[in-house]
Amino acid sequence: MSPSYGFHRWPYHKPSLLSPLAPANAPARALRHRAGAAVRPAIARQPALPADSEIAKLVVRKADHEMDAYDAQGRLLKTYPVALGFNSVGHKQFEGDGKTSEGRYTINDRNPNSGYHKNLGVSYPNDADRAYAAAQGKSAGGDIKIHGMRNGMGAIGAQHLHRDWTHGCIAVTDGEIDELYALVKPQAEIEILP
Repeated sequence: MSPSYGFHRWPYHKPSLLSPLAPANAPARALRHRAGAAVRPAIARQPALPADSEIAKLVVRKADHEMDAYDAQGRLLKTYPVALGFNSVGHKQFEGDGKTSEGRYTINDRNPNSGYHKNLGVSYPNDADRAYAAAQGKSAGGDIKIHGMRNGMGAIGAQHLHRDWTHGCIAVTDGEIDELYALVKPQAEIEILP
């Protein structure tokens, strides 16, 4: 059975980028984020969205480690801090590369019984992603999700933001995935920017 990259070990066992074993060429923004750069207080303390809100589009800004939620009129409703794939710089190209995809996709699945609290499925790979991977003789992978913490680990809350730890997914706290799960409309667009 091939591994499912929507479900991964916690914590991810890899030397800290600040340890003596860290690669000398580690990207500066990955170092800054993984070193526990403070989440902007305004983002960390946002109130819950009203229950009648509907999220029509999500925009992930990987460099900022943030995900914006918009309504159908294009109004920003909320910004969520996120953790990404452990190899967060660049577009996901192959199964197991630890990158979070970049491009336009849709929210195509919902799982209330995830191994990571709850999750929303992202429609990666698209036709272009599959074609590129196939041309290289590799699998594009899949099972990219927006999810919470591994079951039983929800108490760590926003502490998960101290490093990128998923295998390519977008991680938020359990409370945040509860809100997203309830308010993101079916087939909502998700745009993932570098």
